[in-house]
Amino acid sequence: MKVILLEDVKSVGKKGDLVELKDGYAKNCILPKKLGVEATDANINTLKLQKKNEEKIAREQLEAAQAFAAEIEQMTVKVEIKGGEGGKTFGSVSSKEIAKAVADQYNREIDKKKIQLNEAIKMAGTHEVTVKLHPKVSAKLRVHVDAK
Repeated sequence: MKVILLEDVKSVGKKGDLVELKDGYAKNCILPKKLGVEATDANINTLKLQKKNEEKIAREQLEAAQAFAAEIEQMTVKVEIKGGEGGKTFGSVSSKEIAKAVADQYNREIDKKKIQLNEAIKMAGTHEVTVKLHPKVSAKLRVHVDAK
């Protein structure tokens, strides 16, 4: 029996897959638990439409992330932190502070979890920080740290 899976099923397939199962397993396990539906022409057509819609949404998200990455590449964010002699700072600049500075200076929201700091920023000067916007898109944001 051919079944379209509505959820991931271990050792059978992923959500949206069209799989061939034994009749007993499909009728007694998959269909009653609403893990899948029988692969009729109408259900197959619905699946194709859903996949097209998901691809369109994914493409739009990728394009939006690429456009935002181009904006981020042009940004230079200024962050102030207490500092001592020789450019040393007391403490470090966190991703939360960088996200807040972007929101204040450019009126754009960046999730602090998407800002990737390889190591803590503890020196005054300009540093490059990676912002991961999408699995396929990342951008370099310049952060200028001023020690007071």
